[in-house]
Amino acid sequence: MDVDLIPKLPKNVIEGDGGSYQAWCPDDLVMLKRGNIGAAKLRLKKNGLALPHYSDSAKVAYVLQAGNGVAGVVLPEKDEKVIGLRKGDAIALPFGVVTWWYNKEDTELIILFLGDTSKGHNAGSFTYYYLTGTNGIFTGFSNEFVSRAWDVDEATVKVLVGSQSGEGIVKVDGSIKLPEPKKEDRNRLVYNCEEAPLDVDIKNGGRVVVLNTKNLPLVAEIGLGADLVKLDGDAMFSPGFSCDSALQVTYIVSGSGRVQVVGVDGKRVLETTVKAGQLFIVPRFFVVSKICDPDGMSWFSIITTPDAVFTHLAGRTSVWKALSPTVLEASFKVSSEVEKKFRGTRTSDEIFFPPSK
Repeated sequence: MDVDLIPKLPKNVIEGDGGSYQAWCPDDLVMLKRGNIGAAKLRLKKNGLALPHYSDSAKVAYVLQAGNGVAGVVLPEKDEKVIGLRKGDAIALPFGVVTWWYNKEDTELIILFLGDTSKGHNAGSFTYYYLTGTNGIFTGFSNEFVSRAWDVDEATVKVLVGSQSGEGIVKVDGSIKLPEPKKEDRNRLVYNCEEAPLDVDIKNGGRVVVLNTKNLPLVAEIGLGADLVKLDGDAMFSPGFSCDSALQVTYIVSGSGRVQVVGVDGKRVLETTVKAGQLFIVPRFFVVSKICDPDGMSWFSIITTPDAVFTHLAGRTSVWKALSPTVLEASFKVSSEVEKKFRGTRTSDEIFFPPSK
């Protein structure tokens, strides 16, 4: 596979008083288009409102910075759910969901969106349909059609459709009281990766929380799984690959480190340093490993299957431990003494390897 895998930063698509919307371009990061994956970030300033909209893609929203954010989510034929956002919240957004996002306070609200564009209009990018604003759906209908649809006179239609001069993201008057979040509205929609029980926890190595159909059933509808990984300073993440043909799309949340990816015929296709804010994609069956810098590193990934299965090539649970000794001796063309020495390593570490003492 001859494709550029170098990590990239997003570009501004919308920017205004209320905030900005940034997206990774499939022309810059070709694996987005090849893998039918969209990636974007919403940043809302104080009193910033992302107008009600839906999109052509199912996705996971991940709260990178909470501010004092609120999200409104309307599932098809359901009531509006109003969610108070917390750092680490992962929200499953199936097809047909209408959402709005609002930030009450000075601290910026930052949300990462990763999703499946295979049914969308443009491979590798999300297309949005706004319900209000200068590019709202009803600006395209005649006053007659809107009047009959809403059962109001045409003068009222002109006010309703023409009053909002913003597009996509606006700044609202701070005196406006938007709906307050309800604790029960988080049920079934949200899973907080910062507060959840750890699926793997290795002292001085790292920790991982997995988002799947067990802890957030809605991910079955969007066809994506996800995980949050935190790697301690100078630790290593075991070389591994998805054994169920899944793509892995990784956003670096914090810190920095080195990454290597090996593909077909044992060729290294990527060796680089990754930093907070960058996104990179590992193709199907390619093997990836990371070693973080002294300050540690964390990343949030989506996997293009709801319940991903990974095979690791080092550590206690690696495939090497399952193969018979004579197969290893013949395959590596080494003596039994060398094979025993190899098999005797990494007997306690699972997928995170603490730095050598």
